[in-house]
Amino acid sequence: MKQPVRVAVTGAAGQIGYSLLFRIASGEMLGKDQPVILQLLEVPFEKAQQALQGVIMELDDCAFPLLAGVIGTDDP
Repeated sequence: MKQPVRVAVTGAAGQIGYSLLFRIASGEMLGKDQPVILQLLEVPFEKAQQALQGVIMELDDCAFPLLAGVIGTDDP
């Protein structure tokens, strides 16, 4: 298998970012043989960070085979 590619998504807990994450993690964006590490960036407000943690839990629950890691942060 290939080395994982790191993909940064800003506004990851927002509607557009959220809809992209699952497509990226499933292999629709980079191919069905390309593992990814999602680097999720969200604004440094408590509500946004809580929403981001929820998104990370959802991604973990899906158990995408190509998802090599998820990192959520407010520090670019």
